[in-house]
Amino acid sequence: MDSRFDNISPIDYRYSPDGPEKELLSEKARIVYQLKVEAALAAGLARYNICPPQAAEEIIKACRKISPDEVYKEEEKTKHDIRALANCIRRNVSDKAKPFVHFTATSEDIKLTSESLRYKDITQQFIIPQLKELEKSLIEKALLYKGTVQTGRTHGQHGVPITFGFALSEYVSRLGARIEKIAGSASELRGQMSGAVGAYNASSLFIKDTEKFESELVESLGLKRSQHSTQIIEPEYLTDFMHSIISCFGVIANLADDIRHLQRTEIAEVAERFEAGQVGSSTMPHKRNPWHFENIKSLYKEIMPRMITIYLDQTSEHQRDLTNSASARWIPEILSVFMFAVKRMTKHLTNLMVVDKNMLRNLELSKEMVVAEPLYILLAYHGHPDAHEYVRKMTLKSQKTGRNLRELAMDDKDIKRYLERFSGAQMDVIRHPERYTGRSENKCMQTCRYWKKRLEL
Repeated sequence: MDSRFDNISPIDYRYSPDGPEKELLSEKARIVYQLKVEAALAAGLARYNICPPQAAEEIIKACRKISPDEVYKEEEKTKHDIRALANCIRRNVSDKAKPFVHFTATSEDIKLTSESLRYKDITQQFIIPQLKELEKSLIEKALLYKGTVQTGRTHGQHGVPITFGFALSEYVSRLGARIEKIAGSASELRGQMSGAVGAYNASSLFIKDTEKFESELVESLGLKRSQHSTQIIEPEYLTDFMHSIISCFGVIANLADDIRHLQRTEIAEVAERFEAGQVGSSTMPHKRNPWHFENIKSLYKEIMPRMITIYLDQTSEHQRDLTNSASARWIPEILSVFMFAVKRMTKHLTNLMVVDKNMLRNLELSKEMVVAEPLYILLAYHGHPDAHEYVRKMTLKSQKTGRNLRELAMDDKDIKRYLERFSGAQMDVIRHPERYTGRSENKCMQTCRYWKKRLEL
């Protein structure tokens, strides 16, 4: 029987990444990374001649073979996770090495440093590559449709024409900036080895330059030292990292929402590919719902409010309290769902069908009114004293009479002298409003080239 059905969280049985990244998000990885920090501590103590090299080697070897099961069984007795971890290490080393297990450290030195390292590794090994794959897919789709005319929409209403590639290139830019922000904030995640209350009380009994010792230790793990830790690392590093993740999720959710709306029956400008045997509705056989993109929006709605908890975890009484001891354990869930959504977006954006004939059909609905902006701008340029008001009144007349705006303007003798000043290219825009796409195509290409080069895609 599939053990997934024994789980409670939908992350475990439905929304968990199915690749190797899942291992780094697991509880097993949490303990493995804590053991990495304990091993680095032993190595650091040996470098400073506090711990005999042979004892340090025993501790390092023990840290490589301890299982999460051992630690959890020990925690049932100690009621303390890091003391349980230390006890498991001690059981696997000689009496000479035992005193140097977890020596001068406090629990948060191990826990917070290990989490910084784990989240940095997850980001570099999986999150950034997956986001770059999505960005690459976006760029390819944007460039493919860089010249495909689509009506621009503001407030849900038709505005002036753009291209579909231009619409997608907005997300190329926004996602690109978030990728850089995630990479930057992950690289700033910090480590510490400052002991109880963070004042190096224990380590200062043996080490003159405790901050140098701390720096060397956390740098051996690939981290930077927290500039001023108490018993906990300054929380803003983690807060900034998680903000970058969730704000990136917001960009992806916005894209999903736009694609979802473009699949409305009366719009139908794009469509999800349906697999053989796929069902859209349990009672309406004709339905083809945009469920993948709706699902991404739904996942964002669940994950985004968790940022509030991250902000709440910035506060800790004096040098440390335990009010984040439970809440911080949900961070891997946030990362898990985020990566799941990134993969889903990449897959279904790549397979998205673009119905360009419907884009033209929808533009036809408002094509004649689109003339209003260029007509007003050009009339003003050529000297009309109140061009905006003139065109506004003409749009009302067009709606009332059923005649299109261009015809009304061309037949109006009062503005003939201004129209005669229009160049051939300017008049061409009035006669063919579907060509009034501004710099949409160029902006799309410029944006895609910029981020492709910047992210080395």
